[in-house]
Amino acid sequence: MTDEERMFECIPNFSEGRRPEVLEALRRAAEVPGVRVLGLDADPDHNRAVMTLVGPRGSLLTSVFATIRQALETIDLTRHEGVHPRMGAVDVVPFVPLQGSSEAEAIEMARELGRRVGDELQVPVYFYELAATRPERRNLADVRRGQFEALSVRMAADPPDCGPPEPHPTAGAVAIGARRPLIAFNVYLNTGSMAVARRVAKAVRGSSGGLVGVKALAMDTRNHGRVQVSMNLVDYRTTPLPRALELVREEARQLGVLVVQTELVGFMPFDAVEDAMRYYLQLPGFSRHRVLEVAIKESGKEWGDRE
Repeated sequence: MTDEERMFECIPNFSEGRRPEVLEALRRAAEVPGVRVLGLDADPDHNRAVMTLVGPRGSLLTSVFATIRQALETIDLTRHEGVHPRMGAVDVVPFVPLQGSSEAEAIEMARELGRRVGDELQVPVYFYELAATRPERRNLADVRRGQFEALSVRMAADPPDCGPPEPHPTAGAVAIGARRPLIAFNVYLNTGSMAVARRVAKAVRGSSGGLVGVKALAMDTRNHGRVQVSMNLVDYRTTPLPRALELVREEARQLGVLVVQTELVGFMPFDAVEDAMRYYLQLPGFSRHRVLEVAIKESGKEWGDRE
C-alpha cells in the first residue's frame, strides 16, 4: 500500500467555540488537497471546537500544522473562558490510524508534528497516549492538570517534550499524541445542579470505580437550563455506548433527575452504531449489512468486480 493509500484521522481540539469567524478561518486553513474536513463541532459553553480531518500522512500533517498556526493568530487564552479543561489554544491533537495504517505510523506523525510545532511556532509540546515518552504522560487528564493558569509552575517541574521550557504567552501548550478510536458523548440532565452531575460522572468514570474505558466529567452548561455529563469512551468495545448511557440514566434516576438529550461530538465508528441498534432495538443479530445503502454499495462493488 502506498503512502497516499494509508489513511489517518486527526481530531485537533481548539479553545474556541463562540466566534464563527475564527472557526471558519480554522476550517479554511485545514483545506489542503488530499485532506477531507469531515466536521467542526463547536460548543459555546465549553468554548471549544473539535475538528475532524482525514487524509494521508503528508497532506494531513500539512493541514494540521496550518490550523495550529492559524489558531495561534486568533485564540488568546488570557481572555478565554469556558467550562472545558484546557491548557492550550490548540489543546490536544490526536492522530488515529485508519485503513492500511498502523499505530506506529500515527506515533511517528505525532512526534514529527510536535517537533515542528515546538521549533517553528515556539509552542511547548507534550506527547501523550501512545506517543507518550513516559508513563505518567499517557493520560491526557494528567498532562493537562492545572490547566493554562498553572502551566508556568507545572512546566518548571515537568518540562515539555518539544519547544520552549515556558508557556507560550497566549497559546499555552499543546498535547499531541496517537490513540485508538474513541467516542465523545455528552449527556444532558434536566437539572441545574452540578452536585448531581458530579455524582453521576463519578459513578460512571472508570478511574473512580465505574465503567472500564470511560472518562467522565460534570460540565456546567446551565445556560441551557441543565447540566451535562461529558464522556469519552476510550474502549467502547469493552464498554459499549448503550451500557454507559444506561448507567448514566440509572444513576440520574436515583437522584431524581432524567436524561433529556444526548450529543455526539465528532464521529463514531460504525460498530458502535451496531451496538446501539442491537441494544435498543433488541436485534442481537443486527449488522451494518442490513442497512439499505450499505447493501447497495457492497452489491455495486461485487458487480464492478465481475465486469
